[in-house]
Amino acid sequence: MRREQVFWGWGEPGAGPSLPEHARDLLQGELGVSGDVVSSPVALEDVSLPAAVLPDGLRERLEAVAEVRDDAAARVLRARGKSYLDLLASRSGEFASAPDAVVAPGSEAQVAEVLRLCGEYGVAVVPFGGGTSVVGGLAGERGRFSSLVSLDLGRLDRVVSIDPRSLVAVFEPGIRLPEADAALRAQGLALGHVPQSYEWATVGGCAATRSAGQTSTGHGRIDEQVVALSCVTPSGGLSTLDAPGSAAGPSLRELVLGSEGTLGVITSVALRVRRRVEASYDAWSVESFMAGADLLRALEQDGIAPDIARLSDEQETRTSLALAGTGTVGRRLLGGRCLLVCGWQGATGRATAARKLVRGGALPLGPSPGHAWEKSRFAGPHLRDDLMDRGVLVETLETATTWSNLERLYRAVLSALPGLHVGCHISHLYPSGASLYFTVLGAQSDDPVAQWGAFKAAACRAIVDHGGTITHHHAVGRDHAAYLPAEIGELGVELLRAVKIRCDPAGVMNPGKLLVD
Repeated sequence: MRREQVFWGWGEPGAGPSLPEHARDLLQGELGVSGDVVSSPVALEDVSLPAAVLPDGLRERLEAVAEVRDDAAARVLRARGKSYLDLLASRSGEFASAPDAVVAPGSEAQVAEVLRLCGEYGVAVVPFGGGTSVVGGLAGERGRFSSLVSLDLGRLDRVVSIDPRSLVAVFEPGIRLPEADAALRAQGLALGHVPQSYEWATVGGCAATRSAGQTSTGHGRIDEQVVALSCVTPSGGLSTLDAPGSAAGPSLRELVLGSEGTLGVITSVALRVRRRVEASYDAWSVESFMAGADLLRALEQDGIAPDIARLSDEQETRTSLALAGTGTVGRRLLGGRCLLVCGWQGATGRATAARKLVRGGALPLGPSPGHAWEKSRFAGPHLRDDLMDRGVLVETLETATTWSNLERLYRAVLSALPGLHVGCHISHLYPSGASLYFTVLGAQSDDPVAQWGAFKAAACRAIVDHGGTITHHHAVGRDHAAYLPAEIGELGVELLRAVKIRCDPAGVMNPGKLLVD
């Protein structure tokens, strides 16, 4: 049986790390929060769940082609993603927008028939993979429809093929990244795509949201790794060729990547894979965040950047040390400087990069901090549940911009979040620029939904007004849809809308996401 997450948080019940005892000092000193547990999620039996309503005759026709469930556990587990606002609602037991049914097809043909039926009956469809969206991508937006189904792709989890000669592997969309990696490991291969949601994210979900991972500086984002895909839309199927390059018109592959289930359902993904090489790490301290950014820019533009690069600003460095329980030692070791972790999958450029870092004023800290970071890489989402138990606002947001604009954008986002504990890191490098990833902590107000809504809107406006992308890798979903026109223009929005109308004439596919209805 497939593992399921708890409906109100991250991971399986009782699994994963929790806040260390010494974190209480950080909560008290930095956030003014006692550190005591002040809230807890409701039990499943106390969830407020509306009656499931489907048009007459639809359930029977769906059951003829797919598995159909409408029990409480199935519906609440697929009602939304894992953003801070999602978790606030789930912890309170509010599930007014839960799907009326969970439909799990077992083949591409069954996906096509489910979409045809939902279009015929006028029922909204929200594709569901790993459930890890943090931008409202799984919210139960019904639009003009009275019913909604969650299209669970968990049964489409096969490894279709592995071609070691071409270094291409084909997967069905519902396979989770650890399972895909396990299949590749047997042949000495690896995905090379490791987002923080790795434990639960699916191959199809990564493609649908154009995700990035910790090795994206070395291996590229998911859009650079997808060589072909198949997508079933309510109007028919779309498939692309797995040729290594093509000049055959605009890339339809790129059109499907990042479409977030608004055009149809991705049913297979062909990915570039690579020889498995274990990463080794170096850690450095740098004088300041911007000094470190300039060093990373030089490495990237000289072609010697590490495969994994993570530069924390002063605040994130200090917070990370405090949570790790190395406050005194770490402060003495770093002396208020910023922590830079570099990971290498192979030795190419490593020595040259090290010499350049030293010449730029970086101080070597050895491999231990880097390996400690790798060990705790997936802890953040688990710790968020404990923080929310203690009345802490905890969320992330991200963007990207050019090197010339990086400091201006960084300062603008910090200014948009006054009174909060905000740390930032750079973790994805390009010759022309880099990403900025902010982690936000604060004491919850009496109305935490309105509190974060105001802060998130201010941060998004700062990003748009100061030349950043509204999302580097979290996707658009519902939460960023209103800001998309500012990035791609009204004509861009009209073009996307025209494609959606052609692929999804009834408008049933993931309403309210990507495009504002």
